[in-house]
Amino acid sequence: MIALPEVRGKLLRNEPLAPYTWFRVGGAAEALFIPADAEDLADFLKALDPAVPVTVLGVGSNVIVRDGGVEGVVIRLAGRSWAQITTDGDTVTAGAGALDSMVAKASAKAGIAGLEFYAGIPGTIGGALTMNAGCYGSETKDVLVSAWGLTQAGERVDYDLADFGYTYRHSRAPADIIWIEATYRGTTDEPEAVAARISEITSRRETTQPIREKTGGSTFKNPKGHSSWKLVDEAGWRGKLHAENGGGAKFSDLHSNFMINPGEATAADIEGLGEAVRADVLAKTGVQLEWEIKRIGRR
Repeated sequence: MIALPEVRGKLLRNEPLAPYTWFRVGGAAEALFIPADAEDLADFLKALDPAVPVTVLGVGSNVIVRDGGVEGVVIRLAGRSWAQITTDGDTVTAGAGALDSMVAKASAKAGIAGLEFYAGIPGTIGGALTMNAGCYGSETKDVLVSAWGLTQAGERVDYDLADFGYTYRHSRAPADIIWIEATYRGTTDEPEAVAARISEITSRRETTQPIREKTGGSTFKNPKGHSSWKLVDEAGWRGKLHAENGGGAKFSDLHSNFMINPGEATAADIEGLGEAVRADVLAKTGVQLEWEIKRIGRR
């Protein structure tokens, strides 16, 4: 059993992670830490044995937790202290645990345009910073000003937009930084106009994506010159059930770049489906699909 520092937040051992993910699959964390605030997290990281693996889990919207569980400590930034959103003029500051959709709504209320696209992303600000999240023609890099976080040694680091080196769904910032807060800059607009654009994005998402299913969002990044959903569809995988060790997983009939757990799928079913499709698409088209969904833990 790993030695863990004293904390003010919540520290759970052998905690099942499936309830914390949108796919509702996966094994347990050796330890799950939900820190009370940034100071609690920094103190914990400074005292933790650096040999203990650390994994950050947001709302679990874009991740497969493997059936064997996750070694070391899983950190989840959940609760009011991590989800604060404030506005000032044309800027928005949000905690890493704030839902992207709530940041979009807060921006609209303050009459700040430019962050409407966040209404279409089912995750948190921490994840958005890590992967330059975007949709419908806009990305995090278009509105981000700066962010700060903690290293796994508990030391604060500050990043301006240029430091991230953002490209499509990628950042050159060290992957082990735990983001705490981000500041964005939009443009002033009438709140009603911003809210109307958010409503349009929300309606479009509800009619084109299986958001009420156990899903993980977009499975694959779009290869240059291609749409992943078209490649998956043309390879014949839309709605086709695939099972490895459980009840099976499939790509949605509604959107063929969204995998879903239609019932009792295992993590192996879901990841196995993704790998089977990658191999099939490569064989048929010569195009290599790259995972957008993160896979963590032991098989």
